[in-house]
Amino acid sequence: MFVALWEFEVKPGCQERFQKVYGPGGDWAKLFRNDANYQATRLLHDPAHPAIFLTLDFWTSRQAYESFMASHAAEYERLDALGEELTRRERKIGWFESVEHSRKPNPSKRSENKTGDRGTQRKPTR
Repeated sequence: MFVALWEFEVKPGCQERFQKVYGPGGDWAKLFRNDANYQATRLLHDPAHPAIFLTLDFWTSRQAYESFMASHAAEYERLDALGEELTRRERKIGWFESVEHSRKPNPSKRSENKTGDRGTQRKPTR
């Protein structure tokens, strides 16, 4: 799974329209739904800072997201221009991928030398 995470500061009086454009049923999500690799959009709001919103766009992979963006550049630019009318600031927080833990560490396999001295143990890695 891949998530594109953005932060926005919305202009006063534009919050309702912003939510319609950037929310799960909004214009961005409608564009993304043209691709089978798109999964969902989440819109989060900071109650302590009414102008601050986060968008999380979920995709099957980063490659799928980047491929979609490249092939829909014109539509992306059009929606991005609309977003600029509604926001003071837009910041890419980052691109995130899920971390799969396919195997768990085995606590019985501690690092010991042949004499049984545990003074050379390694710290477990994450």
